[in-house]
Amino acid sequence: MTARYTVRPVRAHEWREARALRLAALSDDMAPVAFLTSYDEAVARPDGSWREQTEAASVDAGEEAGARQFVAISEDGTWVGTAVALVEEIGQRDYAGSVVDRRGGAVVGVYLRPEHRGRGVMEDVLDAVVGWLRARGLPRARLDVHADNARARRLYEKAGFRATGRQFASSIGPELEMATDL
Repeated sequence: MTARYTVRPVRAHEWREARALRLAALSDDMAPVAFLTSYDEAVARPDGSWREQTEAASVDAGEEAGARQFVAISEDGTWVGTAVALVEEIGQRDYAGSVVDRRGGAVVGVYLRPEHRGRGVMEDVLDAVVGWLRARGLPRARLDVHADNARARRLYEKAGFRATGRQFASSIGPELEMATDL
């Protein structure tokens, strides 16, 4: 773990911090090629929706939860990065609405504040996400990345993800699937 940061799962009561970090992500210059949700859509969500989402992906949801959000927190307590692990079972609908045809995990909502990039922080967050999916006994983790988001692709490759050859058009443009065996 990077010495100046703590990486851990969120707690249910931390929905305000989770919301603030998500809104920061959706304000980032790369947001149009990184996230399926817009800032305007997210900021319009009621507090109850943020509470429910954070609780469902928190450590308080228990070991059998279908999601876990991890955050990186700097020494001064600022939430600087995040990623979410989703359990995917065959026949379920994934986060994009497609039917899951292979058991595994998905990695979504990856973000690191620009001033903290290049310090190994996101690698630690991805390690935590992949570790959680592995501990759940899942055989692989996958993610989708916009074809024009070279910075994200390099990060994912460094974390052990490789292009699967699956490409598709999403609401934000051409995307590539990347995966890693667990």
